[in-house]
Order: sequence, then structure tokens, then C-alpha cells
Amino acid sequence: MRSNSSTIRTGRAVTTLAALMAGALALTACGGSGKKSTDGNSASATPTSTLSLPKLNGTTLEVAAVWTGQEQKNFKQVLAEFEKRTGAKVTFVPAQDPIINFLGSKIAGGQPPDIALLPQPGAIKQAVQKGWAKPLSADTVTEVQKNYSQGWQDIGKVGGKQYGVYYKAANKSLIWYNTKVFENAGAKEPKTWQDLLTAAQAVYDSGVTPFSVGGADGWTLTDWFENVYLSQAGPEKYDQLAQHKIKWTDPSVKQALTTLAQVWGKKGYVAGGAAGALQTEFPASVTQTFTGGDQPKAGMVYEGDFVQVNIGETKAKVGTDAKVFPFPAVGSTAPVVSGGDAAVVFKDSKGAQALAKFLASPDAATIQAKLGGYLSPNKSVANSAYPNEVQRKIAQALIASGDDFRFDMSDQAPQAFGGTPGKGEWKDLQDFLQNPKDVAGTQAKLEKDAAAAYGSGS
Repeated sequence: MRSNSSTIRTGRAVTTLAALMAGALALTACGGSGKKSTDGNSASATPTSTLSLPKLNGTTLEVAAVWTGQEQKNFKQVLAEFEKRTGAKVTFVPAQDPIINFLGSKIAGGQPPDIALLPQPGAIKQAVQKGWAKPLSADTVTEVQKNYSQGWQDIGKVGGKQYGVYYKAANKSLIWYNTKVFENAGAKEPKTWQDLLTAAQAVYDSGVTPFSVGGADGWTLTDWFENVYLSQAGPEKYDQLAQHKIKWTDPSVKQALTTLAQVWGKKGYVAGGAAGALQTEFPASVTQTFTGGDQPKAGMVYEGDFVQVNIGETKAKVGTDAKVFPFPAVGSTAPVVSGGDAAVVFKDSKGAQALAKFLASPDAATIQAKLGGYLSPNKSVANSAYPNEVQRKIAQALIASGDDFRFDMSDQAPQAFGGTPGKGEWKDLQDFLQNPKDVAGTQAKLEKDAAAAYGSGS
């Protein structure tokens, strides 16, 4: 879905970032997170703004995104600051997945939002192909170039033009665990896949189900697959599969699915079994891991840094009750998979371009960074803006990776394959969770759906 320049990354850099992450996340064991910074640098978290924005009194804007709950609430604080600085009135419009379908219905009705936050590069490309998305203004592009590495700029480009501002990023190579469960089980933070299976068995033997899986949301399952595949098959194969240059019937996919089945297919390892997991949405997969005292529904939950938002809805504290380790190495190196949401202009106006420029600035990202559960790829955001040591180190590792990261594979795919509930990869992996023994059948379905989607570009 994207040019090679933004997808081909070096294995060496992935290894470097994994090492950074391992060192960074080790700090969680020290209980140093969950507190405001006391290093004397708090003032630098709010940079002296040099951002020039126009006066927009009387202007009304709409911003659409699929964000809900605390994430939506926090983003509204960012929009409120834009209103304060410009005089514009901004309304948040809740969207549904797949957002490209939601936008299609809005556009058909003559009411497109001014800006939408798109969670897939494939969706950006589709919006451009349909003539919906508008290129960023020269002024906004300058702000993007000032604050983002080339890799993050490239992901937001189509045909060499900048359409997307990556306002939000995610490190999607993390496993969060209930500290009390691990302590009771005598389990240790794993570094390899075999270590993970050993820790899971210890948790199981202690009377707690090892894993919580939000299988009702197919994207969580694609993230599981991508981490296993990247580490096991390697970066080059990952890029080839992301672009459908190799088929899903490739032996490397068989190997990854077989590895996944060691968790998904192990009796008693997934909370609620396959049937329960398929009825568990992502937020609940997190909260059920950190509620219930000594007997939570699971001891671990896999997902990105944004899990902190959902942990915040429980009484558990990040860094003490809830800790995190990098997704273990399945192959020679631990995987580092990133995701993100890009602001794209759908109504080209002075107000929309000004809001896009604001979202490309450190001013906007700093506001949400302070609120927690958020990660910015904007390299101009002060690290001290993040509210706890865990988040600061995750952010530092992301920025230190520069251009050398792997973007979420399903987000690079056409929306019909990699980003639609009940279809394509999401549905095929849900079926695999239900029947992890059917590796060959799952590969065949994935290839059939991928071929259809990549062939049509939708």
C-alpha cells in the first residue's frame, strides 16, 4: 500500500529499538512510574509556543475519529486549546470502524468532516484515490517537516504529496501483566517466546488463566500475528507480506500461525476460552486483567502503550500493580511494531489547514501527552511531558528509532482486508482463534481475501 521508501527498514535498527525498550521497561520493576516528574524539568513539558495560527472567529470545524472514552475526552482538551488560540468552534464527531465507510456515507450526504483521524495508511491512500482527501498546505507541510522524522512523513504521503499528519503513535509490542499474579505464581518477565510459555504455565498452575484476549476486536488478533511474524520471519519477509509480494500460503505464515496456536489453542490459557475471547472487546480485555484481586480473569494482556488508558479505569497503578515487558523474541530479535493515527483534511479551508498545522505541532501533542495513555511520533515534544517513567521511556524509544520501525501490517493493507470488522484478516484470525488447529485452512482464507482486496485496491 505504500512505497518501499516508507516500509523497508533495517533489521539492525529494530534490534536497537528492542534493546532500548528492554532497558526502558525494566524501570517498571523499580516502581518509578505512576508519578509526576520530579526531575526539575516539568516546565519544559510546556514549550514556549512559536506556532503561528490565524484568527478564526466565526469558523466552525468538525473532526471525526473512532476514539471513545478517556481517549476521546483527552483529545477534546487538545481541540479546546485550538479553539482558545484561534476563536474557532470545533466539534468532535464519533466515527465507527471502518472509518473509510463512515466517511463515505458522510460525503455522500454532503457533510464530510473538515478533518478525520485515519488509523491506516491504506485508508489514507483510499481517501486520496476517491478524491476525498486534500493535500496539506505548504505552511502545514513545513510544520510536519520540522517535527517528524522522514519515515513518519513518508507514511502520510500518497504520490509524493503530504496528506497525513501522524498525530498519534503506538508501540504495539508490549505485554502488560498483573504484578500480584506474577508474584503469586513465581513467574518472571520473559525475554523469549519459550520464556513466555514458561511464565504462562506458572500462572496457570497458580490457578489464574494466563492470557486475556480481546478477540471481539479483530485488530488485536492481527497485532498478535504481526509481532510473532516480524520476530520469526524477519523484517524483509514482513515487508513482502505487507505488500502482498508473497502469499499468505507461504511457509513463514504457517510457522507464525503454528506458534500463535501454542497460546490460542492451549486449553485454559485464554480467559473464557475461544468463545469468551471472541465476545470480549479490547477495553474489557484490559480491565478484567487488573480487577478481581488475587483472582483476576487473566494474568496478562497483550497490546500497545495505549493500554494505560484502560488500566486507568481500574484501581491498578501502572508501574506497581500493572507492569509491562516488551513482546518476547520469537526469532533472533524481539519485534517492534508501530501504529498510528493521521489527521487528514477532507474540506480544504483556512480553518482545516490551521487545525492540521496545530496537530502537527508539539503544542498539541504536549497537551495529550501530559494526560497519559498517549504516544506522539513528534520529535519536538519534550520527553518530560509524559506523566510517568514508563511512558517517558516508551516515548524516548520511539523517537530514538528515527525512521527505523515497522508499521502495523494490517494498517498498510487495503481496508477491505486489514481494517474491516467481520471481513478479511480480522475475520479470518477470529476464525483461527476459534479453531487454532486449522492452520492450512486459515492460510487459504487469508490468501483468498488478500488477493481480492489487493487486486481491487479497496
